[in-house]
Amino acid sequence: MAKAAGTVYVCQNCGHQSRKWLGKCPDCGEWNSLVEERARVTTAPKGMAARGGFRLREVKPVRFGEIESQDDARVSSGIGEFDRVLGGGIVPGSLILIGGDPGIGKSTLLLQVADKLSAQAARVLYVSGEESERQIKMRGERLGIEAENLYLLPETNLENIFDELERSEPGAVIVDSIQTVFSSKIESAPGSVSQVREVAGQFLMLAKNRTIPVFLIGHVTKEGSIAGPKALEHIVDTVLYFEGERHHNHRIVRATKNRFGAANELGVFEMTGAGLVAVANPSEMFLQERPQGVAGSVVAACMEGTRPVLVEIQALASDSTFNYPARTAQGFDTNRLTLLLAVLAKRVGVDGLLKSDVFLNVVGGFEVNEPAADLGVVAAIVSSYRNKIVDPKTVVFGEVGLTGEVRGAMQAQARAREAQALGFKKIIMPASNTAGLERLIGLRAVGVRSVEEALDELF
Repeated sequence: MAKAAGTVYVCQNCGHQSRKWLGKCPDCGEWNSLVEERARVTTAPKGMAARGGFRLREVKPVRFGEIESQDDARVSSGIGEFDRVLGGGIVPGSLILIGGDPGIGKSTLLLQVADKLSAQAARVLYVSGEESERQIKMRGERLGIEAENLYLLPETNLENIFDELERSEPGAVIVDSIQTVFSSKIESAPGSVSQVREVAGQFLMLAKNRTIPVFLIGHVTKEGSIAGPKALEHIVDTVLYFEGERHHNHRIVRATKNRFGAANELGVFEMTGAGLVAVANPSEMFLQERPQGVAGSVVAACMEGTRPVLVEIQALASDSTFNYPARTAQGFDTNRLTLLLAVLAKRVGVDGLLKSDVFLNVVGGFEVNEPAADLGVVAAIVSSYRNKIVDPKTVVFGEVGLTGEVRGAMQAQARAREAQALGFKKIIMPASNTAGLERLIGLRAVGVRSVEEALDELF
């Protein structure tokens, strides 16, 4: 029996409910985000899920010691970079959410994953709410996919999808996209907070009860976050974001949340005519077009999850013609850039930077978020300001404090080994991280305790 619920106004950003319309959400502060919705509460029969014909299997408490270990239960997706982002492979029963800008390659990647899984004799159900089966077939032919165990279902009704899941019992499910699927038991438009929360909850129940992996593709807002309530990211086990510039061939898949592996792990792909191809050595790709003998270019050693990545940081400092100098950064936090400029002016004595326009760019569309990139940014800025060239065979990393000290960073040996593998001769790093690096042949590790020491060593 269905009970009619009253009209409520639901914030499409955070899910806050109000009995009357408000111009500004009192929870998240978003303007014009409350939309009128009506929902009906239904009572599901015993032994059934709340939607469709999907039957729940009986669940009983199990003693902790009697549960078998799942360390070896991961299933390879057939794509090494995708397995790396997931923490070593696909965990059975996991719910994975993938977000990214339109046209960046989400559907292409998952279609390739579906092809690899179906080649392992696993039945894969691809639920498409945006494309017909003929459109997906055309893309598959372009990618050279010949998946015999891949089944396409162009359907957006949740009840019909679960009816098909009950009949076919697939080994993996892909939903493209979560915002297009709706439940007929809820009187609101597809993509609304109520629909997205309900659909995601039902697919979570499916994944955990039947121990099959479920992949959800999510739209993103103009701010770059996944559309729908923030609760959607709390429901799923893993959240992956596609990053990359449209004018570059490479794409980066970053894990912002992972219950089965390291967060901030990333995989690098190259977009080709045959689909997304994994890049085995992203450091070499980011440095392949680096200019030689130019001031303002420095190589920094960064860590993304468990992977060391060497990136080129370029800076341009020029005299400003305005009272308020420009501060522009691409791939780096602008507020952090302003802080580092203040440290250089106060602690190192480079006062002219306060009256100069400073432009910073992390080459290749890569985004650097960790503090260990501070020393590389400082070195690039001073190199451009003084018009002095940094040795192209030198790598730097380290966190810069407000008093001008250089603090230690994690995974120093991994960064140094990556620099050694790419043929660099010297690495400037925090003095507290130099222990154990004497065994690296052909790479001289120089420990510094302050920004002044680092700049003296560089120039």
